[in-house]
Amino acid sequence: MTNSKKIILIGYDGCQLLDITGPASVFSMANKVAGEDIYSVLIASPVGRPIETDSGVTLQSQPLSEIEATPRDTILVAGADTRPLSRVMKNKMLLSWLVSKETTVARLSSVCSGSFILARAGLLKKRAATTHWLGCDRLAQDYPDIQVDKDALFVKDGKVWTSAGVTTGIDMALVMVEQDLTAQIANDIARRLVLYARRPGHQSQFSSLLQAQSKAGEAFRPLIDWMKSNLDKSLDIPHLAERACMSERSFYRHFTDQLGVTPAQFVLSLRLEAARCLIVEKRSLKQVAAEAGFGSVPRMSTAFEKRFGMRAALYRSLHSAEKNTGTGG
Repeated sequence: MTNSKKIILIGYDGCQLLDITGPASVFSMANKVAGEDIYSVLIASPVGRPIETDSGVTLQSQPLSEIEATPRDTILVAGADTRPLSRVMKNKMLLSWLVSKETTVARLSSVCSGSFILARAGLLKKRAATTHWLGCDRLAQDYPDIQVDKDALFVKDGKVWTSAGVTTGIDMALVMVEQDLTAQIANDIARRLVLYARRPGHQSQFSSLLQAQSKAGEAFRPLIDWMKSNLDKSLDIPHLAERACMSERSFYRHFTDQLGVTPAQFVLSLRLEAARCLIVEKRSLKQVAAEAGFGSVPRMSTAFEKRFGMRAALYRSLHSAEKNTGTGG
């Protein structure tokens, strides 16, 4: 393992377990898929002792002072809830250690609220970054010199990476593996971990349906469920207003006020999310366009590229590596 890239996962009492074990699983699986020890995964903490995570699971850790970071290595800082996070942000040893490694390592990264630790150390100054949606406003308020992206799953600014939280650490780790190795290996890892789909960093932290369900009142929840199941039908205002038993003018006003977007914008978001999921299922683009309600491939592709930053055909190619018949166990 002397030539392997170290993945230094930094935890502490109260840190989120999945912030550590999610990325650890990705990099460990990369060794299996590649057939060689590309990565050496280490769990570290400021003092190097068993650390109790938020779920009660205890992890063994090595002291940071004994870890030698090199230009090949990646540091990843886990997040936590407010109380344990506040405690560790006062740990001068941890902050100074992170600062001392900034110019050394290949990547310096965080999962979820771990971005607050990087920010406290001054490592996000004048950089773009993200964190869990619950903490985005606080991060922007406490550190106005950070360009906080409230929507991204993860953000890469130079060698510094930050992710939105919990499972997005897995998405970020997969992109790191793709950067180090190949997209096919990253896709193989995603399949072995039985992930539904690899998500690009610019994808929103929430699906349109999830956001709508949290905002919609009783008047619109049944309608939204129906819309999701009938994307191939006409979902213009006259049809939706009739189904909601409202006048067109009243429907438009109440829907927009309640959900924060116009009916047309919401329908487009639902169709784009459906298209993205159908593409991963290896449907033809013509089938996807029809089932998602776009009517034609060119119309879908134009909307897809505008929203996700890549053409639908390219998105499909990123998820179409030959299926690996091995298991992840």
